[in-house]
Amino acid sequence: MSGLTIGYSAALEQFDPAEAVALAAYAEQHGFSGTAATDHFQPWVPQQGNSSYVWNVLTAVAERTTGDFGPGVTTPTFRHHPALVAQASATLGLMYPGRHWLGIGAGEALSEHVVGQYWPEAPERINRMFEAVEVIQKLFASGIRHRDVKHDGRYFKLESTRLWSMPATAPEILIATGGPVTAKRAGRTADGLITTGAPVDKLGPLLERFAEGRRESGRRADTASKVLQLHLSWAATEEEAARNALAEWPNGGMHFPKSDVRSPWEFEQLAKMVRPGDFEGRLLISADPDVHRAAIQRYADLGFDRIYLHNVGRNQREWIDVFGRDVLPKVVR
Repeated sequence: MSGLTIGYSAALEQFDPAEAVALAAYAEQHGFSGTAATDHFQPWVPQQGNSSYVWNVLTAVAERTTGDFGPGVTTPTFRHHPALVAQASATLGLMYPGRHWLGIGAGEALSEHVVGQYWPEAPERINRMFEAVEVIQKLFASGIRHRDVKHDGRYFKLESTRLWSMPATAPEILIATGGPVTAKRAGRTADGLITTGAPVDKLGPLLERFAEGRRESGRRADTASKVLQLHLSWAATEEEAARNALAEWPNGGMHFPKSDVRSPWEFEQLAKMVRPGDFEGRLLISADPDVHRAAIQRYADLGFDRIYLHNVGRNQREWIDVFGRDVLPKVVR
């Protein structure tokens, strides 16, 4: 497996921005390749306690590190017009050549409803996302070609303009999906796919549908980025790892769509029903580094070329030390 990289997932819901930046730098010092930072306006549950602005944090991460970085998933359809996301991404691409990538998703009400717009059903949210990608791609091209562009679509309008600050090569666009239909459409549209950890038998077909979309668009499937964000809970003991999952990441054990829940306080009430067994197949809880290594290896063998790890506990430095020494070097690349 050549070219596989394992990066650090900076949970901006859990750590204040200065600490998140320091942890990203610490992770790179211990063998992690880059940083994927979460983009939320609110945390999932009040216990997490933070939710800083991802674009500010990414700039600080870029200054403190040398690896790749991007918003794990940002939503250019409600809080932000896609033109602003394109400008923010192009700016980072120009400042830090070859390091920045752009992850895009359809969003959750938790963060997007705060601006007071109508919250549509999933099909509309997905269509909005793909139109937003079209706008961003037009603007990236405008900056490279030095020519104005317009857009008059179903959901977005763009008057004649261009990106005036733009790198020679556009940032890579990754579309977030967990469903096969969207994955195939992403393959026809974007540079890569980003998804979250799930059983291997579910992710295999997802990658296959993405590859089909790539081939339908006349592009090679093996040149596209296939990116995974993997949530896990490691601690020195099994009991502590289980406690961390329940206290800090109960949303990982909720077996229902979460896109329509609007408040951390609602999630807090739902979290009272989560039990350790609910994380099975969704969040690996173990004190054994080799158990985690084997899980990461299965995803690498499936075909993912970039994996970003998120340990859900507050024990970040201890976890980074252990994984940097006992896990990352043992994953077959």
